[in-house]
Amino acid sequence: MREFMHYITNAFYGATEWNEDNTYKELNATARELIDFPLPLGLRVNLASLATPHFATSYQLGTVGIVDGSISYLYSSVALRGVAAQSDRIPLPALLRSFRRLHDLGSRGDEAAPNAGGPGASASHAVSIDTDGGVGLAPTHVGGNKVTGRDRDKSSLLYGRLYLPQSLLEGLVVKRFSPVLQVQLSAVSEQSLRNGGTLLGLIQYDKGKFGVEGLASTDGGLLGVRGLYNLGGDASSPGATPTACSTNESSSSSSGQSGERERIYGRFSVGGEVYYGTLNKSGGMSLGARFATLPAHRGTPLTAALTINPLMGNINATYAILAKEYCSMATRMEFNVYSYESDWAVGMELWSNRRPAGFLLGVDPNRQREEVAQKLAKTNERSFQAKMEWRLDGPEPTTAAEEAKVPAGQDTPGVTKEEEYLGVLKARLDQNLRIGLLWEGRVKSLIFSLGTGVDLHKLDEPFRSLGLEIQYSS
Repeated sequence: MREFMHYITNAFYGATEWNEDNTYKELNATARELIDFPLPLGLRVNLASLATPHFATSYQLGTVGIVDGSISYLYSSVALRGVAAQSDRIPLPALLRSFRRLHDLGSRGDEAAPNAGGPGASASHAVSIDTDGGVGLAPTHVGGNKVTGRDRDKSSLLYGRLYLPQSLLEGLVVKRFSPVLQVQLSAVSEQSLRNGGTLLGLIQYDKGKFGVEGLASTDGGLLGVRGLYNLGGDASSPGATPTACSTNESSSSSSGQSGERERIYGRFSVGGEVYYGTLNKSGGMSLGARFATLPAHRGTPLTAALTINPLMGNINATYAILAKEYCSMATRMEFNVYSYESDWAVGMELWSNRRPAGFLLGVDPNRQREEVAQKLAKTNERSFQAKMEWRLDGPEPTTAAEEAKVPAGQDTPGVTKEEEYLGVLKARLDQNLRIGLLWEGRVKSLIFSLGTGVDLHKLDEPFRSLGLEIQYSS
């Protein structure tokens, strides 16, 4: 479960149209979130609130042997008025979905250019997450709260968090200087750390077609640079939008090219990073590539990535697919060419619009679906007279008893809106036969996360962890 402050931070990036997905560090984000999702430990309660459009607070209390907690505050120079902050109104995919679809690249630094999808972020963001998941997850404007002009280009965010009783303090400062330039400063203060804390600075330059980051850290005097370059798809024609592509499909001259675009429409990204520790005199580098389908792709959404660390000899390959709107799967394979060691892991998430209690009470999950299918089939079937006259049948008259069964806000019993997801089951398995199970959902105004870790190599004590996390926001 993404924390409320993470959700608000993503909303800030979405409102200011900053694309966090267009960075090298997010190359394997989709597979990582599907496989390496965290499991709760013990009991933890989160209380949060978006007190004003500019200010948010969060309080956390947990117990894992000892009682601990944290207090956090966030300030945004941009008013987040369109954000659903109440826990009973927040779309669950915004907090829970792991599969992250890429959105079309915007034209950076050009106010006259149309916004072809906007930015992305590390977790899912507001409206885009509500429909695609995310996280996910490249953000567009949040709930209609789109910021333009000087407010966007000079926006800033301040975040601070105090952990108790460890007396550990962490902070984050985000400052936007132009449509393509942003600076982040993050710091951690704690006695056990070297020099009492660390400071990390990031300078991010995002032009849409490519993005570059420079970083510096006081931990080991680390200096580095990383970048990502996009090819194909919307990167080859930044001015084109999916709507324009759909319009061109109707013309006979470009029907062949449009059909090919529908079949393989995606973006190919290549990048790398180089870093060096000035204090310990050591460095490193890595190279990576990713192919991901775009929203205009009418086939199955998928993401495939490959990263290589030539100095350490590590090769990492990941593949994630959104098989259905309610089912996502991912697999990861790692291999070291020097030691010949390998590792693999698989993960999945399965969304449901029913609570687990429905199965315990003997409710058939397919019953309502079959009833709706029968009603739709009956509605779509034309009479013989209508077929002879080349027309559709009119709507059948409904009795008073049938009208009473129709809930408020629905037009007919057979045609209903898509049910809201009530929960998601996440699972993973690695080569050591360690299983992670996580059920997340919403009950009334509470969002919960219940998880456990199972080790099949130790069947006498298979359950290695068990935890429950509850979140409420207003």
